Amino acid sequence: MSREEMDAIAKGRLVGIARDWYDQMRDGIVPFVRLPTRTKQNIEYDDESEVWKYGDKESTRAATTEKSAVHLLKMAYVIGFLKQQLVENRSSTLRELYYISEGWKKAKFSAQDESNLLVEDLEIITDVQREAFHLRPEEDGASIFGPLRIRETTRRGVREMHCQEDVGEAGYPIPNNVDTLDFVDHDAKFVIAIETGGMYARLMENGFDEEYGAILVHLKGQPARSTRRVLRRLNDSLDLPVVVFTDGDPWSYRIYASVAYGSIKSAHMSELLATPQAQFIGVQPTDISDYNLPADHLTEQDTNALKAELTDPRFATEYWRSQINLQLEMKLKSEQQAFASRGLDFVTKEYLPTRLSEMGVI
Repeated sequence: MSREEMDAIAKGRLVGIARDWYDQMRDGIVPFVRLPTRTKQNIEYDDESEVWKYGDKESTRAATTEKSAVHLLKMAYVIGFLKQQLVENRSSTLRELYYISEGWKKAKFSAQDESNLLVEDLEIITDVQREAFHLRPEEDGASIFGPLRIRETTRRGVREMHCQEDVGEAGYPIPNNVDTLDFVDHDAKFVIAIETGGMYARLMENGFDEEYGAILVHLKGQPARSTRRVLRRLNDSLDLPVVVFTDGDPWSYRIYASVAYGSIKSAHMSELLATPQAQFIGVQPTDISDYNLPADHLTEQDTNALKAELTDPRFATEYWRSQINLQLEMKLKSEQQAFASRGLDFVTKEYLPTRLSEMGVI
């Protein structure tokens, strides 16, 4: 689909919301919108798409109270702003949208979290990604390094590059809208998504990408939507296995969950952002004892997060229950770079090849 066609669809669906309100008021109905309840209790596993989506629980926001009326007023202002942005072929960031509301009087946002949530509401109602509204997040996508040739359509034309031969040590920076990318060709066998920059650099320096035909993707902590979208596309369009390599703590397990299962916050986009076939390669709680890794004691926050994950449907598997319960028993956590205690080559010569072989990836 061309950019012009996508712009037309996005504009039409935004205007459609305002048209529905007009029709409601014309028929004597107080204007309203319906949205799924965005809670952990309202996400369900969809067998067909193999991702976690919002369930059937809905909430209605109608202009029957001052608070709800102001919410719809803010939505109307945002719709008007985004429509004009599409007409003028301009773009803005989520942060800029928040500041633009300063001139909207009663429709002014009190905090950026409020404007971000409203944009997510519009994504749900229109079934269109915010990138199609020409909205950019503040966080940037991460980077790719490996045997992959890509073609990117930019404002300055089309450029093509190889993600080993034509990039520096930082790799190829993933753009905000990854649907402008084409994967031209590759010599890869799998994709490894890596939480930390230190481990990304270690694998690159040790030549792990060349030795094993691996595309390295630096997640930069909790991955941006563009990063998750790239992983999904690499898995879908190139049929490449995806493994996720993080620290061994509850917050890092949630990084894996957002890649593989989708996040509660963006469950409405799970089919585009989640990679259900992605596998967790480590650091596992069992690795801490098996490899005698240096470790830290769990904090109270860590313990509470692990217990919460035991009730999270995304972790409702025998593997995750056993690993999390073991970690609660051990009361320890460890980092990716703790493998350096066994030598700088241990992670690429011993640990990862062993795990990848066990998982059937190599």
